Amino acid sequence: MGLLMPRKFVMSLMTSVLTLLMLCGVAQAQTRAWLDRDRIAMGETATLNIETDQFGAAPDYSALQRDFIVSGNTSSRQVQTINGRSSARTLFAVALQPRRDGVVGIPALSVGGEMTQPLSLTVTPSAASMPNRAGQMVFIETEADDQDPYVQQAVGVVLRLFYAVPLISGELDLDQPEGASLQKVGDDLQFTREIGGRRYNVVERRYLMVPERSGTLTIPGARFQGQGAGGFFDEIFGDGRRALQARGAPRVLNVRSAPTNAPQPWLPLRDLQLRYVATPQNARAGEAVTVVVEATADGATAAQMPELQLAGADGAQVFAEPAQNDESFANGRPQVKVTRRFSIVPARAGVLRLAGPKLDWWDVRADATRSASLPELNLQVAPGVGGFSAPAVADAPAQPAESPQRWIRIPGIQDAVGPWALATVIFALLWLATLTWGLHRRPTAHVAAMTSPVHPETPPRKSFADLKRALDTGDLDDVGDVLRAMATPPAGDLDAVIERLDDAAQRDAVQTLLRAQWGDGDGVAARNALRDAFKQGPRWRKTVAVADEPLPPLYPRG
Repeated sequence: MGLLMPRKFVMSLMTSVLTLLMLCGVAQAQTRAWLDRDRIAMGETATLNIETDQFGAAPDYSALQRDFIVSGNTSSRQVQTINGRSSARTLFAVALQPRRDGVVGIPALSVGGEMTQPLSLTVTPSAASMPNRAGQMVFIETEADDQDPYVQQAVGVVLRLFYAVPLISGELDLDQPEGASLQKVGDDLQFTREIGGRRYNVVERRYLMVPERSGTLTIPGARFQGQGAGGFFDEIFGDGRRALQARGAPRVLNVRSAPTNAPQPWLPLRDLQLRYVATPQNARAGEAVTVVVEATADGATAAQMPELQLAGADGAQVFAEPAQNDESFANGRPQVKVTRRFSIVPARAGVLRLAGPKLDWWDVRADATRSASLPELNLQVAPGVGGFSAPAVADAPAQPAESPQRWIRIPGIQDAVGPWALATVIFALLWLATLTWGLHRRPTAHVAAMTSPVHPETPPRKSFADLKRALDTGDLDDVGDVLRAMATPPAGDLDAVIERLDDAAQRDAVQTLLRAQWGDGDGVAARNALRDAFKQGPRWRKTVAVADEPLPPLYPRG
């Protein structure tokens, strides 16, 4: 009995610990729900995904029966181990076919001891036109969001593969059109659609296309080659498989050149909205306040958007942070939301007036110039401490020693910077340089004991296709990185790229890129200049002098 009691005690203790762990797991459970797309046509399906870390819990779909036909219920479980701790999550997926059009609500669903968040699905009336090849076992449909786009307008291309039998394997291809760049966007969508009384499975693939020149542009017909599940005779006389193939019809677009009266930089869009996300109500001299501006564009990518600017005013400095971009694909075309944060430092007390940002763009639907702008900001600036305590005197005459000579212009900053701010930056840089020198200092014996030197990794080579992709969808730094990597050997900076280029127009275009990177130029104009100069690829000099020594000589050779 003396040995039995401790064993029972241990078993009881282990049971209690396991129970506590399960209760903690339930308390920390996370359950979320989302749709693969939030806008569909009547007769199509959308996939509702529900993910939970509750063990043994399953969603209750009964609340969906009134507004949807629920089918295709699947689930999968994933276990992962991080830092010795294991966690498991279960993903449920179900196909929803709406019973009506309009905005249909998806109520909160019960999953174990939790509830999902409610969602909404926009259902448009079914399309009146039927695909030309509807009724076949498999066929392809290609759509472009604009039949008559402008040069450098972002065009959404949607490719759909319809198949009425279960697929075993297959490959869907779309060739690059001549005179335009084409890039796949996001992951493929899968849903079902009823056409002519027959239900098809659909694979939808989305592309971003940017025409590079005006005139006729042909999108080649897509190709599909695969195998599907066979019928009765295929199972008896064959391997139970049926060969499937389809070829879509090409799409021909008429690309228009940019109008002569269009605003520059050239920005063709369907819509553009500006708004203040955050604005201060008051400020204090010498202390920074934050303004956040957001631009939402319909029909563009982040690479095509000009930089959001907030002009400075007399008596204030404006420092802009890098823009944050949120890109998506909706209604068959690209959408982008650009958010930028500005720090404003008033120099004196009083009323500070800042002009609101403004962007000019071209409305591709109305063929007219539009402007998006925000109102002026008026801030009441309170006196600060030290040299920022005194307000400006309106009637005081201008003091030559105190006027523009007190401010210094620095590349990359919108407005002039005061000497005190520049001195602070210089002191910080000197301190960092001293710290770096101390950390990298090594005794001679320790250096000699090192077995092998460390060489920087050589960046991977880039091709002309990488350059076109960077010009269409990357930022200016991406374009510069690709140009440096295209050189042989790779160039250390853009100045080295300019020295190696043999074409004067290409050298001027890279100079424009450098000015735009330093904030002293137009990013969109730089991108256009690079497209024109490098449309046939970079032209390098025949011979490039490469130094044999790892370091340049101390004195120039005679």
